[in-house]
Amino acid sequence: MNLHSNVFLVGPMGAGKTAVGRELARQLGCEFLDSDAELERRTGVDIPFIFEKEGEAGFRRREIQVIEDLSARRHVVLATGGGAVLAAENRQALASRGTVIYLEASVKQQLLRTRHGDNRPLLQTADPKGRLKALMAQRDPLYREVADLVVATDGRKVRQVAAEIRSLLEDAGP
Repeated sequence: MNLHSNVFLVGPMGAGKTAVGRELARQLGCEFLDSDAELERRTGVDIPFIFEKEGEAGFRRREIQVIEDLSARRHVVLATGGGAVLAAENRQALASRGTVIYLEASVKQQLLRTRHGDNRPLLQTADPKGRLKALMAQRDPLYREVADLVVATDGRKVRQVAAEIRSLLEDAGP
């Protein structure tokens, strides 16, 4: 296991990466970081605006730099965006600098958790369920490739998921 002082959360939108990451950081006494929030902070605009002006490709270029910077820090819990694993550079940075946890969520759960948000450009479609299925078909193998551990989140409370991850990390040892 690639256990460093960093924990990186990957998984689809709606899996709970931000909420679980915040709680896990609290439980571990680490700093919490969110790559999407950092990207918005650096650019001064929200993600939908970046997608509108630069497209997904422009967003992904920016995301690579943010993940490079944030993953190089020490003693952090980092929640990544759902598509962060698409870039080989991101997978390499995450895998080599900490423990990667795949927060697994069904498409049904993702739909429930994302249905009220308008901050998800990839879901601005007539068929969000179809889009989520397509994204999972593309991304699930990449989440699994980079992950040291896989933790299911469907129907579970944030504290419960964070406690399971903490326990798994403790069991793994240094």
